[in-house]
Amino acid sequence: MTATVDTRTVTVPGAAVTYDIHPAAGDLPPLFIFGSPMEAEAFGTLRGHFADRTVITYDPRGAGRSTVDDPTSQTTPDDHAADLQAVLDATGLGEIDVFATSGGAVNALAWVATHRPNVRILVAHEPPATQFVPDREIAEAVVADIADTYQVAGEGPAMAKFITLVSHEGLFPGDYLDAPAPDPAVFGMSAEDDGSRTSPLLGQNMRTCCPFVHDVDALKAAPTRIVVAAGAASGEQFAARAARALAAAGGFEQVVLPGDHAGFLGGEYGQVGEPDAFAAALHGVLDN
Repeated sequence: MTATVDTRTVTVPGAAVTYDIHPAAGDLPPLFIFGSPMEAEAFGTLRGHFADRTVITYDPRGAGRSTVDDPTSQTTPDDHAADLQAVLDATGLGEIDVFATSGGAVNALAWVATHRPNVRILVAHEPPATQFVPDREIAEAVVADIADTYQVAGEGPAMAKFITLVSHEGLFPGDYLDAPAPDPAVFGMSAEDDGSRTSPLLGQNMRTCCPFVHDVDALKAAPTRIVVAAGAASGEQFAARAARALAAAGGFEQVVLPGDHAGFLGGEYGQVGEPDAFAAALHGVLDN
């Protein structure tokens, strides 16, 4: 018999955040799985591999079912961290484990550093933190250019630049922004601007996520065990490079998980990673 999902909404300053509790019997700590701005539905496959735990998922503010008072405003990792604390408090579940990926990993690190939540283990998967990479200056300029492109030209041109960014291997050369802008049509997108500026990725979080300054000393002092993960197939892509550099800067435990940045996906967003192997490896980290 399938347990009933308990869906709730918590009101926070400037937003209303919707989250789900997927109950399970057993003594293992609940597991909070999230990304940003990925919604809860992105983690259906991964969640299914943790039927031995109660699992929490949520939609970050401004994404999916979670609303924000001003959908054209920017949200910082500190804002997300406060939302995560509000969700955890509202669940009443006590100590939990966390798997957070991409922008969600940036937000989770801000959460642990600032709020000291009752989190036993945080697995931070490929946080795209510019702070720790040697090409920080150009990386932050590239991110700002994507945000600027979205405001000027709309989603297609900005997303083409974003996809080019996340798939780039190695350091960004100093003349990276001098190259011709990628054609949205190459990625199956239109260059036409529909006038919308409410994208959670390109408008709300793009400018604030990657350049967020992490408090490494606070993270090292936190009682949470912090494990930084990079994908085995991510190579020298930016998020994987940033993950390894963060781990080195803080002396945090490092692990390699199967697949690339989207290794946990099992068909969500039309992408298939290595979800079975990814979940097995994640079990190995959380169960130790």
